[in-house]
Amino acid sequence: MMKFVVHGLIVLFLTVVTQIGGLAWFVSRLFRRSLLVFVIVYVAFSIGAQYTAPAFGRTPLSCFGSGNLQVQSWFYCALNRTYVSPALLEVLQDNADEVAREYPGTVTLVLDANFPFWDGFPLLPHLSHDDGEKVDLAFFYSDEGGFVPGAVQSPIGYFAFESGPTECRNTWLSLRWDLDWVQGFWRDLTLGEGRTFFLVRTLAEEPRVQKVFIEPHLKDRMGTDFRKIRFQGCRAARHDDHIHVQI
Repeated sequence: MMKFVVHGLIVLFLTVVTQIGGLAWFVSRLFRRSLLVFVIVYVAFSIGAQYTAPAFGRTPLSCFGSGNLQVQSWFYCALNRTYVSPALLEVLQDNADEVAREYPGTVTLVLDANFPFWDGFPLLPHLSHDDGEKVDLAFFYSDEGGFVPGAVQSPIGYFAFESGPTECRNTWLSLRWDLDWVQGFWRDLTLGEGRTFFLVRTLAEEPRVQKVFIEPHLKDRMGTDFRKIRFQGCRAARHDDHIHVQI
């Protein structure tokens, strides 16, 4: 009985994290060398998802691209979290091109996007990445020598927070976290305000974009008041480590 419970929890975990991993684990249980089979089946399913996702209105971001729009880490590709609608892909590419024209050599980095199949399937821990029309973008960073192309502070682009005033600290059931204990492990980089704020403004001026989420203190630092630049609320993850975009 315990064995079935354990495998059930593994299937649940892999499904929540990768969408198709749970099915791959279930199939692998039918073979003797189950772990090796799991890897093979998971890779096969992941490759197959790139060809079947268009039937669900999704298209994969290139994990091996060399242009000015790239996935930040292999981590997102391995977990099948790099799918967007064709309309969102067009918006991302157009705005990445705009940033690269203003700041030559700049690469816009994509973090979490969406899973390949089914609207309404949650991409945890996000509350809204469930229809192919939401995506997170990394900030741009500099060091003492200036802009560092393709660099982020943390290995996956999240949880390196830009500190600033907030009204959420005393809010009941706030889901915000500071993660002070981990901040010292990140790369010693500073926010590249010019590029980052230019990208935010460009997205806010984009007619196809519905909302852009960043923290209010960053919006204040931008010195602008675009209606589309909004605060996600205290009961959602912080947005002073990345930019959330939805069409």
